[in-house]
Amino acid sequence: MNQEKQTYFPTIENVKIAAKAIRKVSTVTPLGHSLRYSKQYDSNIFLKREDLQQVRSYKIRGAYNKISSLSTEQSKKGVVCASAGNHAQGVALSCKLLKIKGTIYMPAPTPNQKVEQVKMFGEDFIEIKLEGDTFDDSYYAAIAECNGLKKTFIHPFNDEKVIEGQATIGLEILEQFDASIDYVFIAVGGGGLAAGLSTVFKALSPNTKIIGVEPEGAPSMSESIKNDKNTELKSIEKFIDGAAVKRVGDLNFAICKENLDDMITVPEGKVCETILELYNKDAIVVEPAGALSISVLDFYAEKIKDKNVVCVVSGSNNDITRTPEIKERALLYANLKHYFIINFPQRAGALKEFVVDILGENDDITYFQYAKKTNRENGSAVVGVQLKSASDLEPLIKKMKQNDFYGDYLNDKPDLFQFLV
Repeated sequence: MNQEKQTYFPTIENVKIAAKAIRKVSTVTPLGHSLRYSKQYDSNIFLKREDLQQVRSYKIRGAYNKISSLSTEQSKKGVVCASAGNHAQGVALSCKLLKIKGTIYMPAPTPNQKVEQVKMFGEDFIEIKLEGDTFDDSYYAAIAECNGLKKTFIHPFNDEKVIEGQATIGLEILEQFDASIDYVFIAVGGGGLAAGLSTVFKALSPNTKIIGVEPEGAPSMSESIKNDKNTELKSIEKFIDGAAVKRVGDLNFAICKENLDDMITVPEGKVCETILELYNKDAIVVEPAGALSISVLDFYAEKIKDKNVVCVVSGSNNDITRTPEIKERALLYANLKHYFIINFPQRAGALKEFVVDILGENDDITYFQYAKKTNRENGSAVVGVQLKSASDLEPLIKKMKQNDFYGDYLNDKPDLFQFLV
């Protein structure tokens, strides 16, 4: 007679054991009150600052808990992981502290800054192998080494010990806050953090609502819960790399579909707005995934009014070279940056006429690509315009059309936009 397999849920006892195991390596991060966000949303907003961990993300918790639990024989054979981000750094530091040899597979295009960061944490205890063009290439190479050499694979999220390690954040929050917590918002990638933390709260603070937050372009947990089965997405938007997975962990899905009170997606542009606001107004540096739990507050503004709210800031490993793209996405989301095909008469003074007579007083040209073709009456240019207010767009387009400059609007044509800009 077949018996249905029971869903694994981490026990509070095992989470406490994990908390003890990681005590020497994991910082008890601050749970700080945000005056700005509390005023903005007329509520009490607290930030759990996992971005202040030594490896600048919560991933050290799960990685160390898993690796420290290995048998003597497993430790001698070594460990393997595949990651180009926070998990790799957590594994690297854990290997060094536990004096266990580790191999870390990363895609060949991984920025050198990330490779050097992993080397710094792991020193002589790790070997980095750049394999393939994508994470999947690295993952399959890592699994092949594990199978061939009988090493232990350290999964970034689909592992009981990893889940229990991430769950320690839940214990800390409840120990740090002496009143009832109404909402906790957490980023969801593979689901390790959401699975662990939600289980702790359901056991110790069952009235707290746990809200998972995903990027709009990578809604793998949302789709899985909607379909009532773990669903692999065909394609994803990879910008929020710390929370962009095609398929969540099987263990994590089974837990999250029972524990999460809601799953919500946030546009990547909104996340970029939050990153810039945190930096400019609070001097807090976060990676895109680290901003997810705060970016969602706009979409929950009515529900969280007068409530006690915790947002888990999951990490701060942001590559400074991405700043121009972050600014661009934020402006596009706010409807302040617009791209057009402009038809210029091929005569002297046409550009001056466009700037003086068409553009508004506060409009700024930020992109201009044009090639004069003498055998044509008109020449097309791709022009990017930044506005001071989103309400300035309609008058601008109206003037373009009235004066025969308007060719096309590119913001709502993603394929053409990517090709031309």
